[in-house]
Amino acid sequence: MIKSIYRAPLLLGAICSIAAPLATAQANYPSKPVRLIVAAGPGGAGDLLGRALAHKLTEMWGQQVVIDNRPGAGTIIGTTIGAKSAPDGYTLFQPNAAYTINPALTRDLPYDPQRAFIPVTLSAELPNVLVVHPSVAARTVKELIALAQSKPGQLNFGSSGIGNATHLAAELFRSSTHTQFVHIPYKSGGFALTAIMGGEVQFYFATLPSALSHINAGRLRALAVTTMRRSSAAPQLPTMNEAGVPGFEVTSWYGIMVPAGTPAAIVNKLNRDIVAALQDPQVRSQISAQGADPVGNSAADFTAFINRELVKWAKLIKEANIRAEPGGG
Repeated sequence: MIKSIYRAPLLLGAICSIAAPLATAQANYPSKPVRLIVAAGPGGAGDLLGRALAHKLTEMWGQQVVIDNRPGAGTIIGTTIGAKSAPDGYTLFQPNAAYTINPALTRDLPYDPQRAFIPVTLSAELPNVLVVHPSVAARTVKELIALAQSKPGQLNFGSSGIGNATHLAAELFRSSTHTQFVHIPYKSGGFALTAIMGGEVQFYFATLPSALSHINAGRLRALAVTTMRRSSAAPQLPTMNEAGVPGFEVTSWYGIMVPAGTPAAIVNKLNRDIVAALQDPQVRSQISAQGADPVGNSAADFTAFINRELVKWAKLIKEANIRAEPGGG
């Protein structure tokens, strides 16, 4: 009995001696450079967005935030590196839409998408835009639906590859409108754009930045954007929801996550600081230049968004029997 009386204070003292340095370390966070893993190569929209955010955080923290580009395997390589990193706040990971698509396309992922990370915030959304070749007799989404219903299986749509957002947007359109189309996959978005401008396919859910100059020049006709909010880059275009497809949402999004196990105090600080950085006029301007819209929401809202996307794409991919291309990504 005497031993048990004195064991508790000793154990409590041991816990306090461990907890005190941890609390101090978290209070001083960050006290050294921070790595931001971007699962894509340099120069793309995601890379440029990550660099804009890293530059602002470096300024705010007085500690360098270094971009670590890890492209490959449809973002799986970079995601795996992020998932296996130390949960100390010194490795951040920037996921994109592939994060919620890959689990339904790829068996035996080397990470659990619902447990490997703690979501911090949704940083930006980049809409796709439904475009048709000018020869197509449809000037609205409803007219395109009516045309497709009058010619089941006769209209073609292009994509920049099986299983990516440009493909899944069209599959969601098919499912939501009970129409039938023929899918023509291309090796990249550039090839798909060339194909629709050449009349090889009738419609395509292009990324807005890639299509905007062609829309303005009259080489493509834009019908609607795929986000639930209108895009600041093309505010005249209705959303798919407004244009007659209720609840339709496909977005090329970007966010920030940290490895599971990262202390809550650090996650909370990251959320506050990143949301503040996304409100900075220069950061917003840099993000908008990529055709994206800054967001900056709570960790809980971002978690709920990811869970909805995982369910949505798993259901659609199973229904449409979509299989990843061998060696794709």
